Amino acid sequence: MAKKKKTERFFDYSLLFIVLFLLCFGLVMIYSVSSYEASIRYGDALYYLKSQLFATLIGVVLMFVVATIPYHFWQKFAVLAFVLSHVLVLLVLSPLGLERNNARRWLDIFGVSLQPAEVAKLGMIIFLASLICHIGPRKIRTTKGFLLVLLSSTPICILIWLITRDLSSAIIIFAITVLMLFVASPDYKRFILLLLIGAATLAAVFFAVVHAADSAIFGFRGERILAWLDPEAHAMDRGFQTLQSLYAIGSGGIFGKGLGQSMQKLGFLPEAQNDMIFSIICEELGLFGGIAIILMYLLLVWRMMVIANNANDLFGGLIVVGVMGHIATQVIINIGVVTNSIPNTGITLPFISYGGSSVLFMLIEIGLVLSVARGIRLKD
Repeated sequence: MAKKKKTERFFDYSLLFIVLFLLCFGLVMIYSVSSYEASIRYGDALYYLKSQLFATLIGVVLMFVVATIPYHFWQKFAVLAFVLSHVLVLLVLSPLGLERNNARRWLDIFGVSLQPAEVAKLGMIIFLASLICHIGPRKIRTTKGFLLVLLSSTPICILIWLITRDLSSAIIIFAITVLMLFVASPDYKRFILLLLIGAATLAAVFFAVVHAADSAIFGFRGERILAWLDPEAHAMDRGFQTLQSLYAIGSGGIFGKGLGQSMQKLGFLPEAQNDMIFSIICEELGLFGGIAIILMYLLLVWRMMVIANNANDLFGGLIVVGVMGHIATQVIINIGVVTNSIPNTGITLPFISYGGSSVLFMLIEIGLVLSVARGIRLKD
């Protein structure tokens, strides 16, 4: 008599270990980077660490809670997630909006600051996955279906760009949309066309900024482009942060100055614990430390690719692809800015940079990925 094949739930411990490692490493680096500034500004060297630790602990709890909930549960709230994402961004214009460092990107909800762009990234991943599944594999390959998905993310991208002036988050949401579309409808011609249009638009903008009689007409973004092309010529203003970041990376050498031994974090590099933390990693741990962290991100992306390829259905696979696109794009933009490979724009390094909203909602996304992984059945 033939034995019945046993099936058991899959849990990706490798993915969990990588995320927990990045979180712990991030907390260590946040303390190393921020203790000097925290002592001067708040009289407490642990100020930034305690704040980040609190958000991280809540995020880890929510990650495990979301991981235990079947991911199809969230499909019911796809439209709500779409609407809520737009409403929260619009609320930035209300009295609930908070302004920090000349940027109005946060909401004050019962004394807790929340960045709507981070909510929107999670909400749009759920909505886009549901929308693509609703349209279906056949219709998504048509021009109408393709444009419907592509244009569905356009309003939130425009709102985030114009209201919060957070162009990087708008780019990330658009990149998530394109990647999810590519997985659902891998028509290379359309994506090559999108790439050419994007490249031509960027080239035209850069050309206009460089040859403008008065760069002020392009606002601070025009100044950032000029500072990116020649940071030394703008060393006293827009190019200052970039130059200090490059000094930090260069002074670290191969193996770095040692943990806690950075000089640039002592008031020289603005936002060292936020957007520029990778430069301090390179200064203290050297090129070796920087490459090691990049390899950890590559392993994280690889594990998510494995889960997406083995997901039980298209909805689960698309959720994982959306989270993977979010993390990968954010890492590329952050490291690109720190190394002056792209113009300066504020974005955190996933799981490592200081930022409560960022780490909280990214851990919820990881919970969704683990939920999809748990749906995979292993057969004997």
